[in-house]
Amino acid sequence: MSSNKRLKMSTAINQIYDTILILDFGSQYSHLITRRIRELGVYCELQACTYKIDDLTFKPKGIILSGGPYSVYDDVSPHMDKKVWELGVPVLGICYGLQEIAWDLGGEVAPCESREYGHADIEVVAENKLFKGLEDNMKVWMSHGDQLKKIPEGFRVIAKTATAPFAGIDCEEKNIYGIQFHPEVTHTPKGKELLKNFVIDICGAQANWSMSSFIDREISRIRNLVGPTAQVIGAVSGGVDSTVASKIMTLAIGDRYHAVLVDNGVMRLNECETVKEVLNEKLNINLTVTPTADLFLSKLKGVTDPEKKRKIIGNTFVEIFEEEAKRIDAEQVKLGRGKIEYLLQGTLYPDVIESISFKGPSATIKTHHNVGGLKEDMKLKLIEPLRELFKDEVRRLGEIMEIDSDLVWRHPFPGPGIAIRILGEVTPEQVRIARQADYIYIEEIKKAGLYRKISQAFAALLPVKSVGVMGDSRTYEQAIVLRAVETTDFMTADWFEMPYDVIKKISSRIINEVKGVNRVVYDVSSKPPATIEWE
Repeated sequence: MSSNKRLKMSTAINQIYDTILILDFGSQYSHLITRRIRELGVYCELQACTYKIDDLTFKPKGIILSGGPYSVYDDVSPHMDKKVWELGVPVLGICYGLQEIAWDLGGEVAPCESREYGHADIEVVAENKLFKGLEDNMKVWMSHGDQLKKIPEGFRVIAKTATAPFAGIDCEEKNIYGIQFHPEVTHTPKGKELLKNFVIDICGAQANWSMSSFIDREISRIRNLVGPTAQVIGAVSGGVDSTVASKIMTLAIGDRYHAVLVDNGVMRLNECETVKEVLNEKLNINLTVTPTADLFLSKLKGVTDPEKKRKIIGNTFVEIFEEEAKRIDAEQVKLGRGKIEYLLQGTLYPDVIESISFKGPSATIKTHHNVGGLKEDMKLKLIEPLRELFKDEVRRLGEIMEIDSDLVWRHPFPGPGIAIRILGEVTPEQVRIARQADYIYIEEIKKAGLYRKISQAFAALLPVKSVGVMGDSRTYEQAIVLRAVETTDFMTADWFEMPYDVIKKISSRIINEVKGVNRVVYDVSSKPPATIEWE
């Protein structure tokens, strides 16, 4: 399914809340601009810098132009739709965004004598709205190889550094502002205050974006969209995203929502039983569990390549899910009820950003398909109630709806499950070993009060055997590797410095309690160069 089609399915929210539009020129920091503004209580959306203003279904309160890795004077450089200037709303350019403003309005941009990267001291040289209430001398973060050589007519300099004479400019008459540094990063300590000056004071956006208000408005939106008779189906995994999305859908349309949990045989220990208990009994979600473990494991027999594992699991999942949808549909028709017309997905905003963010002319990095791979000719219409939210906002929703904290704060779990945490062939015996070891690991880090400090933790089963000794007997058994990382975006990650006494206890329990294991190791690789998962 194309990203354009997905975008048109859920645009009502920016017609409800005051919205800041961010145009992305490919900066690694673009998503941070979005985060900082959300933290101010103001809703915002990010689009590629090539986004056509005529396609807007709302009028933004203001526009922010992000940084980017390009030079505005290069032939292949991205440029925004000039109709931005016809909207008559405040505009803030950051780094490349500043240079885009100057380039577009008659200024000049040139390469720096030496690239400026890192901390810099900025001096505010004129009273202005953007730096209002901030120190005249500020620490900021620079990252640029070009800078302004001449400002456009009607603009003035409002800030400078020792090497950047046009580090801040404005044209208050037209409400246009530009800065050479990055206020969105934590290395600019007062950056959030500067963004607040622009978003709240200059743009006049209302800080009414909250998860409490989001729930009521989203429920109302879904009811209007689905109507009084249509049915909705959705796949659940037991993770926070699919659970929160399912709860919202249940609050909106009751038992006309059908949640399906496919038991593929490679979930965590007792996972399906736990998910069924939480969703069915505690959250009153209409859930069907489809036991298909034997089918999945038979298809995985003899397969060792991780990509083949993923494809087998993904394709089999789609087949089973489609069969279940047909069964539920036929059942509802017999009962004289409406047909299934919609598919619920727990897509989050980082998924959307990666699908639409500008990384190069006409380039789409990836489109996320959260249900194992959506077909181009899919007849069902998508509903993605969480598609404007970040993970922490989804967790806040879960807390407001009183979903169990263990589920709300559950670490990410891959779609292929334990199958890609078993290196080598996936067999019932290997699944048993990996499940038991992972269960002990997670149980112990929770007991130690470390679970919430770790972004993701799991045990993987290695396809090697080593000599050991237990009692007076020689053993020749497998090895378990423990992985734990800290990260904010999962794009990069540091290995978690697990206390030795905790590792010691985990290792002892796994070796003693999990038959077939005689060695435990701890992974101390960061991402990059390693990935978080082993496969």
